[in-house]
This record gives sequence, structure tokens and C-alpha cells, in this order.
Amino acid sequence: MQGQARLAADRTDGGATRLSRSHTLDLLRGLAIAGVMAIHVSQSFPSGIRAVDFTFICGWVGVNAFYFVSALTMCLMWTQRASETNPTRKFYIRRFLRIAPLFWLAIPVYLVVNGTGPGYNAPNGIGPLQVILTATFLHGFWPDSINSVVPGDWSIAAEMTFYLVFPFVITAFGSRRYLYLALALLLHLVNVCLFKPWAYAQFSAYYGPGNEAFVWNALHLSFVNQLPIFLVGCALFFSLRDGFAKSDAAMFAIIIVSSFAADRATGSHEFNYLMINLVLGALVFGCIRFSISWWPLEALGRNSYSMYLSHFAVIYGLHRIWPLPDGLVSLLAGYAVTAALSYLVARATWHLIERRAQDLAHRLTSSTAKPAPRAKAVAATGAVLSGRSAAV
Repeated sequence: MQGQARLAADRTDGGATRLSRSHTLDLLRGLAIAGVMAIHVSQSFPSGIRAVDFTFICGWVGVNAFYFVSALTMCLMWTQRASETNPTRKFYIRRFLRIAPLFWLAIPVYLVVNGTGPGYNAPNGIGPLQVILTATFLHGFWPDSINSVVPGDWSIAAEMTFYLVFPFVITAFGSRRYLYLALALLLHLVNVCLFKPWAYAQFSAYYGPGNEAFVWNALHLSFVNQLPIFLVGCALFFSLRDGFAKSDAAMFAIIIVSSFAADRATGSHEFNYLMINLVLGALVFGCIRFSISWWPLEALGRNSYSMYLSHFAVIYGLHRIWPLPDGLVSLLAGYAVTAALSYLVARATWHLIERRAQDLAHRLTSSTAKPAPRAKAVAATGAVLSGRSAAV
């Protein structure tokens, strides 16, 4: 609780005002889901125009934008609820009920849609192990359970694992953003220099010849490789709140130089990924700093979690009945229809599932004592961000 109080006391009015606006966070989620849909639509409805298809494929950075927004949102909600009792337990309840119900529904749906036979993400097929690991959000730690049961579930695994460690990290580090960056650098170097080479050798031997690319990709998607993004996002939160300093720039320079040296020494090919994420983080920082908003993207952002889970099934169904030949018109039409149908599904799941789960979370975490006027205002602000807009 002392760490919580210190976080609240360190807060500055200017930064708090910028970060308390959910419009830009929703816009960033909207951009993220727009990018994620773009890459998957282009895989099923290619235009055949190299520049166009490449632009759509670049939508993969949408998942990483989700990571940054998630870190920023978690830090914001944590600091706003600095005075509540049992913050860690309540944090876990809110996050679990935000993610689990819809994800658990997606598991049987995609088992029916995609089947359980062998595929790229599951060379030996899908069995009880893959389903159990997915249902318990541990699938990010075993290669053939990543993306095998629910398409795109690697990001859900990373998110849930981040939620697991977040209360301990922010309680220990507080607003000292250099600690977040130092831990991000340490984990990145451990992953590149030690964990990834060792894990690649072990899993390549386990799955046998011909599966090397599958193993390498699974390790790239692993939580160990994604956690530095979340930590940089936490550092950006406190930089936005308290002001960017020269020491922050120095830390980022150290991260870049160290990562480049490690990449050269090991051939891990993670330096480019790190640089892309740092540029993406700077764009996220800029959007929040200048309070960018646009209601169509905000609407997508408020429903982005359900759209993320459902758009794979939408694309699958469309591809089976699509009347247009591959080309630019087919790609653009496919994207528009996918976005519209996924949004409609998201609105339905909000009323049928997500709203009920969040009402339950509210009942389980609400205090029986009558809150003070200031506490009510803080809770109201937090509710905006932890409600529908606090998607993955």
C-alpha cells in the first residue's frame, strides 16, 4: 500500500489530464484492430499488387500497439485505484473476467471451425494438452499450443501473463521508469543470448527435422520475447505523466546499442523487431501527448477485443462464399465486409457476454463502504478505461 500511495502522490496534473482521456486510447485500439484485420484479410483476399499487399501485411504491428496500450491502461488504472484495499486481488478479478469468458467461448468455436488435425501451428495435431494449455492461458509457453486452438491466441497468452506479473512489477518499481527500461533490456538480452538459442535447440530436436521454422516463429511469439514491449509501455506511461527526461533518451540509446550488439553476436534477428516496437511506442506516445481522437476508430477500439477474436471466423466464412476474383476490389470489399461483420459480432457479444462479466467483476471488487466524493470521481474515470474500452 505504501507503493500505491507513492504512485498517487507522484502524479502531476498535466500528465494525469492527458492520460485520463480514454478517447486516444480507444483510437489506438481502433488502429490496432484495423491493422490486425488488414493482414489477415490480405492473406485470404490478396490484391496481387505488391505495394498494396505489403501495406496490408504491415498491419501485424497492430498487436504490438495493443501491448503498448495495455501497459499504459494498466498503469493508469493501477495509479487511479491507489487507495483501494486488496488492489492485487481486485486487479486479477477485473482482468480475468475481462478476458476469460469470451476467450473460452472462442475455444470450442474454433475447434469446430478449424478441426483438430495437423497443421502449421500444431504439427502433430490438437489434443487435450493444447486445449488445456489454451484454456488456462499457458499456451504461450509451448510451441504447438500457440495459435493452434484459437487463431491469434499468442497475444492473449502474452497479455494474461503480463497481467500476472504486472502488480508485482509496478509495486516494486513505482514510477521509476529507468527500472522498467533496465528490466526490458535485461530480459531482451537474456532472451536473445541465452533462452532463444537454448529453447530452439530443445524444441527443434523434440519436433524433428522440417519444423525448424515453426519452432523459430513460436519462440518469436513467446511471452519472453514480448514482455520488453509491455515494460517499455509502462515506462512511457510515467514519461507521459511526469515528463520525458534526458535520462530516458539515454536508456533508450543503451537499449538500441546493446540489442544491436547482441543481434550481431547471436544472429537472433530480433533487433529489427525491437526497433519497430520502439518506433511504434514513439507513435503511441505522440498520439496520447497530442490527444488525437477520431470517433470511427474509437468505436472500433471500444469493441476491439471481440473483433480480434471473431474476425478470423468471419474471414473463414467469407472466403468460402466469396464471389469476387482476387484483386484490389476483392481486397477492399473483403476488408470492409470483415470489419462490419466483426463489429456486429462484437456488439452482440458485448450485450450477451462481456457486459455481464464486467458487471460481475464490479460486484466482486466494489467496496461495501460508501466512497468519498474524490474516490467516486477516480472510480468513474477508471470505469471508463476498464470497461469496454479496456480491450486487449
